[in-house]
Amino acid sequence: MKNRVLKTVAIGLAAVMGILVCVVAIALVVLQVRTNSLHDNRSHVTEDAELREPVAVDGVEVISQDISCGYAVIEMFSKWDGGSITEESLYDEYGSVVTSTGGSFCDEMNKRFPAYKTSMRKYLTDSELLSALHESLKAGVPVPLEWAAKFGDEWTLHYSLVTGLDLAKDRVVVANPYGYTEELTVDDFLGRTSFEAYENMPLFLRLGFAFGVFEKNTLFIPSRAD
Repeated sequence: MKNRVLKTVAIGLAAVMGILVCVVAIALVVLQVRTNSLHDNRSHVTEDAELREPVAVDGVEVISQDISCGYAVIEMFSKWDGGSITEESLYDEYGSVVTSTGGSFCDEMNKRFPAYKTSMRKYLTDSELLSALHESLKAGVPVPLEWAAKFGDEWTLHYSLVTGLDLAKDRVVVANPYGYTEELTVDDFLGRTSFEAYENMPLFLRLGFAFGVFEKNTLFIPSRAD
């Protein structure tokens, strides 16, 4: 009797594990399909005369993060906007980091900058992303984003602040709170917003994207509230 029960339990566990493996495999396949769909034909954007006009936002001071990239981007945006929010003031208030997901980062942007309405736009196609960037930068507002960035030799999920776009010269400028300004080609930039540049991504992060914890081709567009 005992052996029969153990056998039944073992079969049940094996069935559950099989189902979980199938669910994970399907989620990863769907994620890859979704990632591939980001790369549309963007020629109507890159060849548009208006969108080829260079746009840039001045006055963004790049900092080296002490606590978190999310808090550092909020500090950079605050200083650009004439405020005094710092990483330390955010951490002292919460006692922790509360911007680990895109949704929570967007919530914090809206809380800290009521003069703006920040919208999280995720899984944009490449052409949608470039168009949205151009529109916001043309309005004079830098754009936070979620992308892949290297810290030393290690790839990370990271927040940064886009400050310039020049499609005619194939250039995107990003204030990276690892302490420097990056100038990238459009292809390199999109490779990092889609996280395809992230080499050997750990399985737990791939699952995070697959199950919606993290997002690709994601911008946080702050629009001035009227």
